[in-house]
Amino acid sequence: MSHKTQLTFPEAVIVWQLDALGHHQHEIGAVFKVNQRCVHEVLREKKHLGSKAAAMMKQSA
Repeated sequence: MSHKTQLTFPEAVIVWQLDALGHHQHEIGAVFKVNQRCVHEVLREKKHLGSKAAAMMKQSA
């Protein structure tokens, strides 16, 4: 099984949406075939700045 090492910006937006729905980081990582660290970096805004705002905009639309 091949795993990616990074998430794209559109994937990071989906990470925020899944987190808002109550999914755990390891579950979100499994969706994208990345480890929990990649998800954690997005949710702590160390990677893909602006993805949280983009996710909020999509939810309110």
